[in-house]
Amino acid sequence: MSKRAVLLAGGKGTRLRPYTVVLPKPLMPLGDFPILEVIIRQLVQCGFDHLTMAVNHQAELIQAFFGNGDKWGVTIDYSLEDQPLSTMGPLKLIPDLPENFLAMNGDVLTDLKFDEFFDHHVAKGNLFTTSSTTREDVSEYGVLEYDAENRLTDFREKPVTRYDVSMGIYMINRKVLDFIPKGQFYGYDHLMKDMIAMDKPPHVLRHSGYWLDIGREDDYRQAIEEFETLRPKLLK
Repeated sequence: MSKRAVLLAGGKGTRLRPYTVVLPKPLMPLGDFPILEVIIRQLVQCGFDHLTMAVNHQAELIQAFFGNGDKWGVTIDYSLEDQPLSTMGPLKLIPDLPENFLAMNGDVLTDLKFDEFFDHHVAKGNLFTTSSTTREDVSEYGVLEYDAENRLTDFREKPVTRYDVSMGIYMINRKVLDFIPKGQFYGYDHLMKDMIAMDKPPHVLRHSGYWLDIGREDDYRQAIEEFETLRPKLLK
């Protein structure tokens, strides 16, 4: 089965400034590669043969680097936004999307098996599947709990909060495009809330492996430190 993916690469990378003043976020380096090349190599390994890059900010640099995809043995084309459309809005500009396709942020580092994620979504007949993982936040403070009389009832030193988050990787059925307004700033959050309100709830598939959001400075630094060690696992 032919596999299509949309790489969302139009953001300005404001969370990584000043690094992204010169380079667009998807071209930020990890070892010998920009992060987006790592993703492309992974997708090719998983059988994806057609990649569309949704670009906006510094689009010409991304197009110049990746070209038509011949270097990686894959077809790469581009969808250019003339205004910021967030994460889901760009999909409305791509006219030839197949019945099921993968869409993902162009700045994530993960060992997710994209082909298995694709096949799971298709086998289940889902409209929308989000890949999720568990993150944790460690409080910088000791947390006080007290009653109505201001008497201390508990004290927790730097408690840890765990929660499931979207990995920025989605499988989408083409029918979902009908829910996305054309030419409007429309994000993942908008679509999730709208689908729940329409009683068409998206599905979630939890990933227990490796994932970093390179758009966050802390995650990017961690990725730089760990990439060479993890490279045999990420790029086979």
